[in-house]
Amino acid sequence: MATSPAPTASAGSSPPGRSVLRDTAFLRLWAGTTASGLATWSLPFVLGLAVLHQDLSASGLGLVLAGRTVGFLAAVAVGGVLADRHSRRTVVLLSALIAAAASPLLAAGLGRSLTLMTVGAVLAGAGQGACRPAFQALTADVVAPENRQRANAAMTLAVRVTTLAGPALTALLAAFTDVRTLLWGIGLLWAVAAFVPGKSERAAGAASASGQRASFRREFMEGIAESRRHPWFVAGLAALTTVVALGYSATSVALPLISRDRYGTEWVLAAAVTAYTLGALGGALVIAGWRPRAQGWVALAGLAAYGFAPLSLMLPVHPAVVIAAYVVAGVGIELFNVPWFTATQREVAPDRLARVSSLDFLLSYGLAPLGLALIAPAMDAFGVTAVLATCALACFLAPAAAALTPSSRRFARAPSETG
Repeated sequence: MATSPAPTASAGSSPPGRSVLRDTAFLRLWAGTTASGLATWSLPFVLGLAVLHQDLSASGLGLVLAGRTVGFLAAVAVGGVLADRHSRRTVVLLSALIAAAASPLLAAGLGRSLTLMTVGAVLAGAGQGACRPAFQALTADVVAPENRQRANAAMTLAVRVTTLAGPALTALLAAFTDVRTLLWGIGLLWAVAAFVPGKSERAAGAASASGQRASFRREFMEGIAESRRHPWFVAGLAALTTVVALGYSATSVALPLISRDRYGTEWVLAAAVTAYTLGALGGALVIAGWRPRAQGWVALAGLAAYGFAPLSLMLPVHPAVVIAAYVVAGVGIELFNVPWFTATQREVAPDRLARVSSLDFLLSYGLAPLGLALIAPAMDAFGVTAVLATCALACFLAPAAAALTPSSRRFARAPSETG
């Protein structure tokens, strides 16, 4: 059976041994990714401010956010194919500009037209979804293989910092300006994401070399076939999807309720969310320079650590136990994310990397809304404790099952499998 060519370092990648923090191409890519992350995390908070200011109803907020999710899921697979078919830099440019164009629509519809705001949210989600696999593949294009783990750690550090800084910065700016201006500011962030990253020599070459192309459906199916060539990827993605759809969804619903009903204060909610993000920052710093021999097993163990979050919410423990569990979950998620992204960039054929990455985002993010929709009714039917126990068990067992796949030990296929 024919296989894809083995991954190689791209022509435009940073020199081996050179720090990624001294490489201009990576720093531009990092800045663009950070801007897109800040825009992504700020939008729900700004829309929440619109609800507080009575420019948007609670049901309207739900519709707008649902529209953004629909746009993301519809575009992420398309973006993966386009990023492998054409210049990845061009895909980032166009998708970020689409997201930027959504801001004027959201601002124009605020307080006037829920339909216009929903259309804008769909465009924002589509731009975000289309650029994610392209950004992921561009990292492999501009960074040498031996530097990618540090590069991915730097990327995820930016994501976590924006998670903290986005709402805080938005709240600060809200004291001096109105919601419409903030929406325009989000558009400017997407413009930064569009124009700051530099060109990838490999991506441009791939685009110019493309002649007769297969159909979109066939190229998407090629991405699925490529992912199936890597048993560790299939097993790991199944575990990740389970943890996000069950564990993350359960805690997203249960934590606010338990903070209010059991502890009688909202500070447990705020402290746990902050602890998770700080733990993730610490995990990214640790894994940036750590190269465990069984990196796949370490990564899956980190993913399983998220199970401590729903476990801590099951019983009336001291709030410090909940906060500590969220720190552990945050550390663990980055012990998984960074090696996961690095292994995907190393093992997957370069001309199919964006499509495989899009499958990652499509499944792990795509089933999360379904989990969120089902968790609350399940809690009403079976009780909060039973649902949390089930989800915690799933978080522990799914990565353990993935670890049974032989190639999962190092997130790499054995030499005998690569022929």
